[in-house]
Amino acid sequence: MSAIAIRQMVDRVAALMEERLHVRGQDLPAKLRRGAGRLPRRVRAAARDLAQAGEMAQNPRLLMQVDFEKVSADYDLCVRHLGSIDTKARVAGQLLAALRVLIVGGLVAAGAAYGFARWRGLV
Repeated sequence: MSAIAIRQMVDRVAALMEERLHVRGQDLPAKLRRGAGRLPRRVRAAARDLAQAGEMAQNPRLLMQVDFEKVSADYDLCVRHLGSIDTKARVAGQLLAALRVLIVGGLVAAGAAYGFARWRGLV
């Protein structure tokens, strides 16, 4: 495996993070700083290892220290997870969660108003 192949893997994972998670950033380490919380722990660790391998691949001496099987496994894990994310379902889930918060807040406010009116003798 060459430095070019590692760089392509890093770029592919960064592109998937931007496409699927809408995380902005210049490169994979920047995207991980912004959106690592949206990834499961194993995927986050694999993406960090992949980003580190991408940094090491820029130096020919450090490239010899890169474990290519681990880089390949990390890449497969990241691509498998990011490829399975459905952006439409994720947005729909966020909208439903916001709607639940509004409904519960409205019910609490209505209950408080009723309790206050009851306490003041208006009801």
